[in-house]
Amino acid sequence: MRFTYAEAMTDPSFYLPLARAAEAAGYTSMSVADSLVYPRESDSTYPYTADGNREFLEDKAFIETFTLIAAMGAVTSTLRFTPFVLKLAVRPPVLVAKQATSIACLTGGRLGLGVGLSPWREDFQVMGVPWERRGKRMDEAVDIVRGLSAGGYFEYHGEFFDIPAIKMTPAPAEPIPILVGGHSEGALRRAAVRGDGWMHGGGQDDLDDLLARLNRIREAEGKAGEPFEVHVISPDAYTADGVKRLEDKGVTDVIVGFRLPYIKGPDTEPLDKKIASLERFAESVIATVNG
Repeated sequence: MRFTYAEAMTDPSFYLPLARAAEAAGYTSMSVADSLVYPRESDSTYPYTADGNREFLEDKAFIETFTLIAAMGAVTSTLRFTPFVLKLAVRPPVLVAKQATSIACLTGGRLGLGVGLSPWREDFQVMGVPWERRGKRMDEAVDIVRGLSAGGYFEYHGEFFDIPAIKMTPAPAEPIPILVGGHSEGALRRAAVRGDGWMHGGGQDDLDDLLARLNRIREAEGKAGEPFEVHVISPDAYTADGVKRLEDKGVTDVIVGFRLPYIKGPDTEPLDKKIASLERFAESVIATVNG
């Protein structure tokens, strides 16, 4: 089992020491949250909280995702980074491909590119991207990022994007895994058909049901025997026995955090307490599970 440390919406100066501490403690990955803007007025709801409220995001510091990964990658040597998740549908996929390949090359392939739709209409509006048919746009974007990050010339002619034969240099030595987040049928299908893995968003949906639906799609599409990452948030991840239960369900990566991020106001937890929490978990669970 692999372990991902999750920390977000905290003091930006904490991230580099937290990355170093997570690596030293034996975590495989660190997740990186993505947020573009916070609108003054919005009718949007957040899909992973019980009441859909998004006010906890106001005034929270979000460093641009690839910038933060590059900074943390520069002070670590083994820790992997997984955006959770990059709002790909509102971004130009050619630019994302360039950013992702650059990060992968600079970090020696330590990027698992978690991607998803944004739940916020305002993200689409301010980025000049239509909300309508966003799922199809997302599918095309995934294909483009994968094609351009492989090296060699690539062209694409779709409904939304028309790209002549181009290539990007440098290309990473190994393919960048694309991990698709989301709980909708479209997201699960996108992960199964186009992705190298799926990222669970937590929340109120039943994990066993989501895993069963994902596996049915993979089986129907002839993908069941292929390597596939499954990243989940679960209470079971906090005990060795629970991790074993998740592993038996096909989970490859568990995402753990040690404070509730969905609260209004600044994060007041000091850095030394955060490091102590991640180290305590590593000693009690990671060391037990992975020896």
